[in-house]
Amino acid sequence: MPPQWAGLSPELLLTVDRDGGEQLRAQLERQLRDAIRTGRLQAGERLPSSRELARALSLSRGLVQDCYAQLRAEGYLVTHVGSATRVAPCAQVPPEPAAPPAPPPRLLADFRHGVPDLASFPLTDWLWATREAARALPTADLDYGDPRGSRHLREVVAAYLRRVRSAAADPGRTVVCSGYAQGLSLTLQALARAGARAVAYEDPGAPGTVIAAATAAGLEALPVPVDAHGIDVTALEATGAAAVIVTPAHQWPTGVLLAPSRRMALIEWAARRDAYVIEDDYDAEFRYDREPVGSLQGLAADRVVGIGTVSKSLAPALRIGWLLCPPALTASLTELKRIADRGTPTLDQLALARLIESGRYDRHLRRMRTLYSARCETLRAALARHAPDVRLTGLAAGFHAVAHLPHGADERTVIAAARSRSVGLYGMSACRASQATDPPQLVLGFGDVPERAIAEGIAAVGDLLAAGGQVCCPDP
Repeated sequence: MPPQWAGLSPELLLTVDRDGGEQLRAQLERQLRDAIRTGRLQAGERLPSSRELARALSLSRGLVQDCYAQLRAEGYLVTHVGSATRVAPCAQVPPEPAAPPAPPPRLLADFRHGVPDLASFPLTDWLWATREAARALPTADLDYGDPRGSRHLREVVAAYLRRVRSAAADPGRTVVCSGYAQGLSLTLQALARAGARAVAYEDPGAPGTVIAAATAAGLEALPVPVDAHGIDVTALEATGAAAVIVTPAHQWPTGVLLAPSRRMALIEWAARRDAYVIEDDYDAEFRYDREPVGSLQGLAADRVVGIGTVSKSLAPALRIGWLLCPPALTASLTELKRIADRGTPTLDQLALARLIESGRYDRHLRRMRTLYSARCETLRAALARHAPDVRLTGLAAGFHAVAHLPHGADERTVIAAARSRSVGLYGMSACRASQATDPPQLVLGFGDVPERAIAEGIAAVGDLLAAGGQVCCPDP
């Protein structure tokens, strides 16, 4: 659809060469023809008035009018009484039609993980918060500002994290970032600047994300096993890494809670080795079967970099997160953020601050806890009915669970067979550094799957899960 200009004449980049041998009118006609033929000017698009184009090119208006008249005669332009001169609908040579992409298959249920319920995004509250933030926006806040982010948002976030996560949050040592990916990237770059050569991460975990960020920062990424009590600190010690990335409140993806003894051992490791712990606090707001757990950063603010976002609590598209920085890394992280993008968009920051301080953010979280808890129970009930021998773990918090398939099951076979029945399943092997499929497990996300779809999806693949894929699947 061509742009619609209200009132003012649109600008158009054309040039004339008064020292060349080609007549000025011929130059103007040629450039307009070329612009229309190549699609630079779209069918139906409005051209500048003859008076405005003549003024812009320092030509006589009569010359421009003659040029327009010639192009109308050739079928390139059209003019109606009381309307502007426009590109004729049939003036362009239509491009070869591209083959339309095949639509993605429609799934009965897609248990992809890491995605909240997108339909529950509080759009009305967000629009209200944006209007309120814009209405009170000081003129000075339209400048580049502090690369750490809006002072107001940093104060609001710090107060929120002290209240709900027992974090040692200081607005002066908080850096607003564009989501977890940027927060992790900046942190690893700061550690590399400080002399780090390797960073450890949980296994299973998120090897793709970590390895990509570590490689970009010039660091080696080393996997460390996770057991029923969280990361193995003894194995971490043996790596010689200068930092480790952990998810202590709800380990991704196993869902285990980092045991108190491991928490203390991890902090002692960091102090002893002059190392840093990078805490990914990705979904701690959503808990069901246990008491809330405070952040690791609150126990050792000088050794822990806390990374939080609203990607799980609101929506990934907002791209807003924060870093709680140790004193020794604050200046470096601030400078790296300045180099990266000069700061996260200010109006979005102020809207988030308004949402939190108004209480609407807390209200949204309470509503989402109820919704995810109901979906969690639906998943439990569906598996108990259709695949009772499949054990579920990791359900104390968040919106994903781990399904333990029968011994000897083929994870990839189960996934492929489920897809033939229009159900999306995802294996634990993608979360392992070795990509091993044994023991066979599935990571079942239910954040963006309605209860009805959960029940229907599990019903459709229950026999596959129970038999570990050893079922003949009918053609879809």
